[in-house]
Amino acid sequence: MITEIVILAMIAAFLGLRLYSVLGRRAEHEEESVPQRFEGPDDQSVPAPGQPQSTAPAVAARPAQLEGVMPAVERGVREIASADNRFDLTAFLEGARGAYEMVLEAFWNGDRDTLRELCDDDVYEGFVAAIEAREEAGETLDNTLIRVEDTRVHSASLDDRTARISVLFVADIAAVTRDKEGNVIAGSLDDAIESRDVWTFSRNIASKDPNWVLDETDEG
Repeated sequence: MITEIVILAMIAAFLGLRLYSVLGRRAEHEEESVPQRFEGPDDQSVPAPGQPQSTAPAVAARPAQLEGVMPAVERGVREIASADNRFDLTAFLEGARGAYEMVLEAFWNGDRDTLRELCDDDVYEGFVAAIEAREEAGETLDNTLIRVEDTRVHSASLDDRTARISVLFVADIAAVTRDKEGNVIAGSLDDAIESRDVWTFSRNIASKDPNWVLDETDEG
């Protein structure tokens, strides 16, 4: 009888140790945070065990501003966005449109200070040369930007740390040139003409300065 009691006690102690071992380990694991997703190669999301496998990798939605552009253009924009987490295409295009309007007004009015802030050296010097030639001839521009019909990405690239984005602007402009007496010698305020310009803006993405500068102008 005593022998049976001793054997039962030993069995109970053994089971107790087994339960403690299992529950103790389980409790330790339950205190650990359970990952909700696993990072696979190239930061691709891998579903947790037991979850259905994805049939295709997730693809970032295409911004509306990139609809209809060439694949190379979209690739350039995505490279810039990947290298510069502050880059936002919508904000960039809004800023580019604002710069387009400001640069035109500054050029028409001979405002060198504004041009200096918004343009790189080459573009600034080109504008100033045209302003000086106009002033020497005694001519003034009486231009009006009626509306900007369209603003779209024309090209985009990332060269080392320099991002460059060309934007096509389609605008209606009433252009008038007056002589020193104020007489109209070219153009008309009554007839707006369509202007298509491709302006290229650049920025060093390693710089703390978030501003882009105009570094090239061309006709579209």
